[in-house]
Amino acid sequence: MKEEVIARQFNKILSDIKSVKVQGAENVAKAGIKAFLLIPTKSAAKKILAVRPTEPLLQNAIKVLLKSKKPKVTAKKFLEDLNKSHEAISKKGAKLVKNDMNIYTHCHSSTVMDILKYAKRKQKKKFVVYTSEVEPLLQGRITAKDLADSGIKVIVSPDLAAEQSIKKCDIFFFGADAFTKSIVANKIGTSMLVKLAEDYNIPRYACGVSLKITNKVKIEQRSQHEVWRNNDSDIEIFNPAFGKTKLKELSGIISEFGILTSKQFVKKAKEKLKQL
Repeated sequence: MKEEVIARQFNKILSDIKSVKVQGAENVAKAGIKAFLLIPTKSAAKKILAVRPTEPLLQNAIKVLLKSKKPKVTAKKFLEDLNKSHEAISKKGAKLVKNDMNIYTHCHSSTVMDILKYAKRKQKKKFVVYTSEVEPLLQGRITAKDLADSGIKVIVSPDLAAEQSIKKCDIFFFGADAFTKSIVANKIGTSMLVKLAEDYNIPRYACGVSLKITNKVKIEQRSQHEVWRNNDSDIEIFNPAFGKTKLKELSGIISEFGILTSKQFVKKAKEKLKQL
């Protein structure tokens, strides 16, 4: 009976990850860790990784747990490091936020939210955040509500109005699902927005913990019904969840190491990964 309950809990977590009820690289990693601790086996690990094969933070977490003789202790340390990294990023990233700034962001990044909330709450800075709706799942609205609840003024626009919004801004912060030595993977549309920001000489920063580093990134293709719910015809739907942005197009990367150039970040991130 107990095994059946555990199996149901395990499958529910995997279902929530796959259906995008659990959103964001770090929330996915935390959910994956929770599932693994329910059933700490190699076969369970394969099932966990299969539901979201595009998330290096999840992959790195599961790899560490598989190597551990005490997975609960290791999981606790991993999550503590993740929380400490978030705190460091919040403080360091907030240094770039100035009074009366207009800030652009894309999709819903817990890391970017932490930076902006820290700047508002701890440093008492006043600024405005612009964001797009982010079709097809409208995660931009989640960002807008999150910011508004924190007392931060936010302006939402349709995705196709991005240029009109971004040219009003002083800086562009966005999250990261994965880093490699040459690219950052993030919500689809990020690459286009980075190019727009570059055209208007707006600084562009990817924000994320270093344990999202990996050698290769696979871009997830999501269900056509996210785009067109009742499409039962022969019309083909292309729905990539993420896109790749070249690191050389960025002004820098904000991580627990501070605000670094791409080369500096990649070097430190790889060194940290080896130590796990």
